[in-house]
Amino acid sequence: MMRIITGTAKGVKLATLSGDNTRPTSERAKEAVFSMLQFDLAGRRVLDLFGGSGQMGLEALSRGAAKAVLVDKEKAAVEIITQNATKARLLDRAEIRRADALSYLSGYQGDPFHLVFLDPPYALGLIPQCLTLLSSRQLLTPGAVVVCEAGSREAVFDGDETLAARFHVLRESRYGVAFVTLISPKQEGC
Repeated sequence: MMRIITGTAKGVKLATLSGDNTRPTSERAKEAVFSMLQFDLAGRRVLDLFGGSGQMGLEALSRGAAKAVLVDKEKAAVEIITQNATKARLLDRAEIRRADALSYLSGYQGDPFHLVFLDPPYALGLIPQCLTLLSSRQLLTPGAVVVCEAGSREAVFDGDETLAARFHVLRESRYGVAFVTLISPKQEGC
């Protein structure tokens, strides 16, 4: 059973999609990620790009983030995210979008994000493409953190040294089959 760990919606149980199409982040990994973030979420803009149940974006809202955009291309996932945001009383700060991740990033026109969660289906290799768009379109604030969850350590940059050179790796940890890597964009001249 997934739940919100702490904050204003602490203990709220979250609905999940049935079937094998989504793989929710484990409770242990989620708790570790939020303890690794080490910065106050108050006033921050969050993007949960492969929303699934919305648990990562909703956890950030519960902990004080100003706004979270939760994106998923599946209609059923968008319905679950909306249901969970309503149940947690966080719908007023959640912007829920049904869209393909790469299309969403390509067309995004709003303010840059302080925190981004990337947890795509492992086999699709989407993390490097998402990072390229986040970086080239300047969708990250200075000091932003991107949390990447992948099936291997190498999947984050997939051997692209030019892309890897744009980011600092802050932390890498393994939780079962998941590798969680926290990265931050390098500033000009760094």
